[in-house]
Amino acid sequence: MQYSFKEVFGTLVVQKKLFDVVAKPLVEDLIRGKNGLLFTYGVTGSGKTHTMTGSPGDGGLLPRCLDMIFNSIGPFQAKRFVFKLDDKNGVDVQCEVDALLERQKRDAMPVPKPTPVKRQIDPEIADMINVQDQCKVEEVDEDNVYCVFVSYIEIYNNYIYDLLEEAPFDPIKPKWNNCNTPVRNGDFIPPQSKILREDQNHNMYVTGCTEVEVKSTEEAFEVFWRGQKKRRIANTQLNRESSRSHSVFIIKLAQAPLDADGDKVLQEKEQITLSQLSLVDLAGSERTNRTKAEGNRLREAGNINQSLMTLRTCIEVLRENQMYGLNKMVPYRDSKLTHLFKNYFDGEGKVRMIVCVNPKAEDYEESLQVMRFAEMTQEVEVARPVDRPLCGLTPGRRFRNQAFQEELSRKLEMRGGPVDAETEEQSVLETILQNFPPLPACELLDINDDQTLPKLIEVLEKRHKLRQMLIKEFSKAVLTFKTMLQEFDCSVASKENYIKGRLSEKEKTIAGQKMEIERLEKKIKTLEYKIEILEKTATIYEEDKRNLQQELESKSQKLQRQASDKRRLEARFQGMVAETTMKWEKECERRVAAKQLEMQNKLWVKDEKLKQLKAIVTEPKNDKPERPSRERDREKPVQRSVSPSPVPNAPPVRLRHRRSRSAGERWVDHKPPSNLPTETVMQPHVPHAITVAAASEKALAKCDKYMLTHQELASDGEIETKLIKGDVFKTRGGGQAVQFTDIETLKQESPTGRKRRSSPSNPEPPEDAAESEWTDVETRCSVAVEMRAGSALGPGYEHHAQPK
Repeated sequence: MQYSFKEVFGTLVVQKKLFDVVAKPLVEDLIRGKNGLLFTYGVTGSGKTHTMTGSPGDGGLLPRCLDMIFNSIGPFQAKRFVFKLDDKNGVDVQCEVDALLERQKRDAMPVPKPTPVKRQIDPEIADMINVQDQCKVEEVDEDNVYCVFVSYIEIYNNYIYDLLEEAPFDPIKPKWNNCNTPVRNGDFIPPQSKILREDQNHNMYVTGCTEVEVKSTEEAFEVFWRGQKKRRIANTQLNRESSRSHSVFIIKLAQAPLDADGDKVLQEKEQITLSQLSLVDLAGSERTNRTKAEGNRLREAGNINQSLMTLRTCIEVLRENQMYGLNKMVPYRDSKLTHLFKNYFDGEGKVRMIVCVNPKAEDYEESLQVMRFAEMTQEVEVARPVDRPLCGLTPGRRFRNQAFQEELSRKLEMRGGPVDAETEEQSVLETILQNFPPLPACELLDINDDQTLPKLIEVLEKRHKLRQMLIKEFSKAVLTFKTMLQEFDCSVASKENYIKGRLSEKEKTIAGQKMEIERLEKKIKTLEYKIEILEKTATIYEEDKRNLQQELESKSQKLQRQASDKRRLEARFQGMVAETTMKWEKECERRVAAKQLEMQNKLWVKDEKLKQLKAIVTEPKNDKPERPSRERDREKPVQRSVSPSPVPNAPPVRLRHRRSRSAGERWVDHKPPSNLPTETVMQPHVPHAITVAAASEKALAKCDKYMLTHQELASDGEIETKLIKGDVFKTRGGGQAVQFTDIETLKQESPTGRKRRSSPSNPEPPEDAAESEWTDVETRCSVAVEMRAGSALGPGYEHHAQPK
């Protein structure tokens, strides 16, 4: 299997390289006022949490992002509580007085005071945030003030919880009814979770979430670690510390420009920019047949897999809408995870995903699904937001204010004035108080006292004169200071004009470079578009090539199978031909031998018949003919009835039907159409029979007897007819069955060639039967013969002799 990604890192890659490629561009966009989303994705135990937090001595992506942010905005941070977040995902700017009151209020709260600035950091996290690389953003707007807020939440069983809440983090409690007893249905309700809302800019945020203002990397990571200890983890068969929830660490950066003097923050809400970077550590997908999870672990795994499946579905719908121009609704609300980051997928920020893969063979199938999904997400492109317009104030305001303060301090030092404003104020007040004459006692004890009031008037006049003198000196100082200010303004104006000239030149150079950059960017986009088209074409050709190769291989395999089948069939047919040839050769030899034997028998029978005929012709009529020895030896002596002599000119015999014992039963007379008519005198007759050409269940259901007429060729060449009889029975399945019970045979022989004689054994012939004891064959064939009484062969036969 082959998958393509923008960047692939090996197992020995260091955290710094991963941060430079993946997370550093997101931090740069954050400081420039753009949103970003970074999340780790993979199966359980693949190293997602390690990638995000790192290990002692080698911090992960999260501490490196915090370090880069504070290295970039450190000198330009606002004082605490200058920026204040509201409850609607917005931010306000307070004046210095309100911020001071907020700080004093916080200091006066009866809570444990924070440790000093030089506090001891938790040794568990000290090595993680000790990042030696002083990485920072090069181009930071120095005329803005910045403030960082962090929050930490987790999504557990599709509920959002605040990991920075000071309230005790109770486990899931049972539901209680009005009688203060637990409900017996076994249902549990989770603790009250946070609610997702949408602000006026259509961005999703968590209401009531704790957002802490931080001023350093150590403080921010300490807040993160305090929430990390509350995150839900569990021990499974695949991971000793398996994350059972999705954690989201949100970094908000508020920035606002300074006023025209470069001294205070501009309190216009339209000029405030609030950007956000979300670092998401997704819980790993897992199969319960491998983790052997039960109870709460099983429910947690189901919710984790469901939220990841919803994330995958949203990405697939976005991809289909983009590729095929569709307008399908993206199911963001099916999961709190996708609903929280809805604005990112709609184009309100840059999204980066790190796919963590475990090289273990047991995770092969799950890793393939993870990489297939990650490869598909690269095809999704969302629109980027337009940069905010500038505030319109002159750049360099902060440095001008700093230069003015430095120059003012220098001038005051040159004139011998105090550098510190508080010291100067205190010295002026002391000088004034020392120069003023002390006031005399003002108590009037007597109404005629003429000394107290004149003394008081004299002291007040002296104070008035001194005040007027101080006012004159102060006026002179003010004029001197104004002159100094004018001189300073002139110097600043000249310097400003010089700087403006240089800036205009630089701006022209920058404008030319920007035009060149735009031209090169357009050219790069055109080349990238061509490269993308060529890559897609190459991909299509490669896919066609693979398909054709697979088709060629399948057809070659099919041809090989057909050739092997053909060879196998040829060998089989050759064997069958050889076997059939031998079989037919033997059959022909057998048939030839049988035919020769049959012809020999026929010749012998004809010879015998000729001999008998010759004996009949040549033998005198009164003598008794003797049967040939061969015929006598072949047949057993059978007692024959005495044949009566034919009656000359007798009237024709009346045809009489003989009924069998089974005449009351109904028969099925089965006569196949292939039978030949025998045209014999003795024909079977069954009354009330159903004659059919083929046996059927309908005919068998109406009768209880069955008779089949079968013809075959006897050994002497004559047709032999057999009547096969049986009983009809009903089967359990509702059908009909025949059980054969008897067979009758009707055989024809040629009468020419010999005579037939009756051979009674014991009885003596009567006297009047001397002439009719022996008759010729013709005479015997003209007499009717009936079956003997007591025969159980079924329907009788009626044979009638034809009159001569």
